[in-house]
Amino acid sequence: MSIWEYANPKKFMQTSGLVLPWVAGLSALCIVAGLVWGFFLTPDDYRQGSTVKIIYLHVPSAMMAINAWGMMLVTSLIWLVRRHHVSALAAKAAAPVGLTFTVIALVTGAFWGQPMWGTWWAWDPRLTSFLILTLFYLGYIALWQAVEDPDTAADLTAVLCLVGSVFALLSRYAVLFWNQGLHQGASLSLDKKENVADVFWVPLVVCIAGFVLLFLTLVLVRTRTEIRARRLSALLARERMA
Repeated sequence: MSIWEYANPKKFMQTSGLVLPWVAGLSALCIVAGLVWGFFLTPDDYRQGSTVKIIYLHVPSAMMAINAWGMMLVTSLIWLVRRHHVSALAAKAAAPVGLTFTVIALVTGAFWGQPMWGTWWAWDPRLTSFLILTLFYLGYIALWQAVEDPDTAADLTAVLCLVGSVFALLSRYAVLFWNQGLHQGASLSLDKKENVADVFWVPLVVCIAGFVLLFLTLVLVRTRTEIRARRLSALLARERMA
């Protein structure tokens, strides 16, 4: 048994069809539990007040915005090296989901930042690199739409994904590269001094788990849709030639 078996569209459709209901159910359970716990059962922060509770949307969405691009990078590399169509379609499927998480992170960050910083936006290194990542998501999606041949589109978008990965890394580690900026350090860290308090940490981890499972659910659904659309296009092309 090899992991590459799941690059076969038929095998992927069978396996994902079995896994999808469980992943979707766990996702809904974690998100509902994490948000209810975080918003209603945790105290206000002594400095930020109730504003701190935006963390339960902002941090998971920001993490998934970056990790979604990372997943696209891996699947794009698989396409370039092994030419498995499922991997290219998975990268294509993940892009709108990653873009949505990026927009959620930017919007919630603005709502969190305004009372803390006194402004909705600042050209902070992390915020700026995150905005550029958003533009890369838009460019990636537009490139898929603009190129008619699917394999050529997969090649070009894979190269764009490699370039955009620089800004995905900057979005994650910008605060380590530059000391200036308004954005705080990481909310989750191996250093216990930098971590949020335990009362906020546990529901935050539950929310992150829910967002990871939500991302996986949406990518599986969209990849399955892309495979069906590719099959339909092939059948229509065959009918025209007959």
